[in-house]
Amino acid sequence: MIKAMHHVQLAMPKGGEDQARAFYIGVLGFDEVKKPACLRARGGVWLSQSGVEVHLGVEEPFAPAKKAHPAFEVAELERAVKHLTDMGLGYHRDVDLPKIRRIYVDDPFGNRIELLETV
Repeated sequence: MIKAMHHVQLAMPKGGEDQARAFYIGVLGFDEVKKPACLRARGGVWLSQSGVEVHLGVEEPFAPAKKAHPAFEVAELERAVKHLTDMGLGYHRDVDLPKIRRIYVDDPFGNRIELLETV
């Protein structure tokens, strides 16, 4: 029945578009996708990288996703860790799983983001 995942939707507070761009484009390397004209007035940002789409939509009242999260696979986890550190961003390691090494970083709104490397 399901063919593929099209996108992941995360919530953000009203007016957070510039912060979203700074993190998702400036830190994680996503590209911004122009939202359809009929949805632009709602605010938010749509992003894409390597076939992965993330839509950040305004939600009021806003509450960050602390447990639920997207997991993005990276080529080299230690290079991602160095990049985050160089950018002055904190992260925390979690228990590695069989064939998966992973860390978590919060976006500017407190949404949990997993970065993982398969080994």
